[in-house]
Amino acid sequence: MTASGNIQSVTDQGDPKKPNEDWVHADEHLVVVLDGQTVRTDTGCVHGVPWYVEHLGRQLVNRAGAGKDLVDALASSIRHVAAEHPGCDLTHPGTPSAGLAVLRLGPTIEWLVLGDVTVVLDAAGKPQIIADHRVSATAPAERAEVARWPIGSPERAAALIAMKHAELAARNRPGGYWIAAADPAAATHGLTGNIPADQVRRAAVLTDGAARMVDLFGLLDWPKVLDLLDIEGPTGLVTQVRQAEAADQAAVRWPRTKQSDDASLVYVPGHRAPTDDSVVK
Repeated sequence: MTASGNIQSVTDQGDPKKPNEDWVHADEHLVVVLDGQTVRTDTGCVHGVPWYVEHLGRQLVNRAGAGKDLVDALASSIRHVAAEHPGCDLTHPGTPSAGLAVLRLGPTIEWLVLGDVTVVLDAAGKPQIIADHRVSATAPAERAEVARWPIGSPERAAALIAMKHAELAARNRPGGYWIAAADPAAATHGLTGNIPADQVRRAAVLTDGAARMVDLFGLLDWPKVLDLLDIEGPTGLVTQVRQAEAADQAAVRWPRTKQSDDASLVYVPGHRAPTDDSVVK
């Protein structure tokens, strides 16, 4: 676990044999969390998803941290990263991509969510959830077929590839879902908003691998997640996620595409608005 001031963060790879496709930045002014979209097909790109999330994340930190409008910051970041690998086929449907959330902390808390990363704000005594479920709503028939087969079976492997093709066919187009890839126009489809900081007691940003404790397993609700984070911090939640995954290794009780997913989260406890002089301009 890493920390900046009172802010705590963790990122934990789901499979020790595969690189972590999440990326996290957290300081007292800005939280940026990226969840790379796993590739099961060709990509047309010589760079992997970890390369993409790191490069996009760093660009987002620079632009959002400088006070740029969050949608504009994301659009220009996507454009910049695309220019960093012009030799790759960025029109390929499998080109590296990522879901993300940006939380900018100041007298007003601002957010941008695109893809399957969740922002939780403890406001007015109850959690306000900003979540983009358009990704998980795609390819329902193909997802159901994946769930029919046990993990490790050749039938499941084939079903996962079919699911990925169907999912990619819906990426960054009307009626499908939107995610950061090579087209900066995707930034305009993010979920955005703001709230006065003095209305927010605490906040968290989670990739779906961490949010599955609520969204998939249903073992905790969001108030209990925030209370757990108060007591045990982000590693405490990830530990419980890993315990649940280990208890259902065949993904029978909780059907899912990955037995264990990369899990990352940032926790902002007891947030209070900084003075105007301390906000990054």
